[in-house]
Amino acid sequence: MRVLVTGGAGFIGSHVVDRLRAHGATPRIFDLAHSPHHESGSVDTFLGSLLDPEALRLAMNGCHAVIHLAAYADVNEVAADPVYAEHVNTRGTVNVLEAARRSGVKRVVYGSTTWVYGDCAETHVDETTVIAAPSHLYTATKLAGEHYCRAYHEMYDVDSTVLRFGIPYGPRAREAAVVPIFVRKALAGEPLTIAGDGLQFRKFVYVEDLADGVVLALKPGAANRIYNLDGREKVTILQIAETVREVVGDVEIVHTEARGADFSGKEVSSERAEQELGWVPTTSFSEGVRRYVEWRNARTAGEEESWSGVDRELLV
Repeated sequence: MRVLVTGGAGFIGSHVVDRLRAHGATPRIFDLAHSPHHESGSVDTFLGSLLDPEALRLAMNGCHAVIHLAAYADVNEVAADPVYAEHVNTRGTVNVLEAARRSGVKRVVYGSTTWVYGDCAETHVDETTVIAAPSHLYTATKLAGEHYCRAYHEMYDVDSTVLRFGIPYGPRAREAAVVPIFVRKALAGEPLTIAGDGLQFRKFVYVEDLADGVVLALKPGAANRIYNLDGREKVTILQIAETVREVVGDVEIVHTEARGADFSGKEVSSERAEQELGWVPTTSFSEGVRRYVEWRNARTAGEEESWSGVDRELLV
């Protein structure tokens, strides 16, 4: 089975590529740049943009399925550049679906987000919850992609599976995410700052567990279904800081004034994924943070070693 992974060079996508290989599938990466997480030439790679339909069609040639993860995902960047974010997230998804239709690809697995529940009145939500109109552009673009998946199935018989991801963390995470920020500060001996009492909770999902769920969604029975893939633990912002302090070393935790209308979190059920896909996240938050710190330290040591053999005079 050959599977194209859009965004396969990124945080989640690179782990999905690894899990596809572990399951005996042949991954192919479609991204703007080569993967920094895989040896050169070890994974079939097509470079291109989601906004280039022909590049997508070429990349899908000979593929049985597409896992569509590439997106403008940083909510702050989306707010700063809404037009480009809409192009990539919304029109880019249409381009993926259209390329799949024209290439004869049988399944598109679409990476959405549990933030689509953010404007719902309910505090406990699952895939049957009626989604409220989104108040953030990022959520709007991801919901648009979900609707396009359904429309392409109804109109063109392109099967799809929508996966609503919880907040991923772990090795290869982008530096702007909360766990990397806290870890970076702790390693530098800087205090960890928390707004208010820090009791607002989130449910984090370790990236390797998440990648397993993505691959399991290729099962035939998952066609045209929606699944939440979220963590099992409620983790408060204070717990994040305390966990990082336990793993990295003793640093100060500082409380600042609470922010107005801070999102308190939703209780997102992943029971459907457990029942139908057999997916259960197994990595505890503390263990996931430990693995992330271990990976980060190993990467830093490797970078220092690579620099040690460089003639410093050449850098002047």
